[in-house]
Amino acid sequence: MARSKERAAPLRDFEHSLPMELLKARESAMARFRPMLRDHGLTEQQWRVIRALAALDRIDAGELARRSFLLAPSLTRILQHLEGEKLVTRSSDARDQRRAVFALTPSGKKLFSQVAPDSEALYADIEREFGIDKLESLYALLAEFYQTLATADIATEDRTATG
Repeated sequence: MARSKERAAPLRDFEHSLPMELLKARESAMARFRPMLRDHGLTEQQWRVIRALAALDRIDAGELARRSFLLAPSLTRILQHLEGEKLVTRSSDARDQRRAVFALTPSGKKLFSQVAPDSEALYADIEREFGIDKLESLYALLAEFYQTLATADIATEDRTATG
């Protein structure tokens, strides 16, 4: 393999790389939520699944994985655990019997209603400390960032597929 005679631009500082800054921000936020979730006997991934299910009446595993940002094997284990705890129910889709759909049980809805106020209290603390206007700006910037990169990724995939 031939080496280029031109020197590549130096790599940006590790601590100031975008992935590291996003991870630091995520970890800082989650450090607030993890103890509260632990007090309720939940992991952050379980809570993401419960929150996604609480927002919809029924959802299939593929859409649930997409909404909760969990890989299928992890989601499968989480759903099995939540089913075992009688927090989630699995049934067949009426239109496609091969497809499983999931929903919160009454116990799952009750747990959600117990955790939600504690979660909202933490959000209120964050808003007070960081500032509600800055937090809203952060949400908007992150949404724009995600949409921009997702759109660019789709365009690249389309060019590659037709290429």
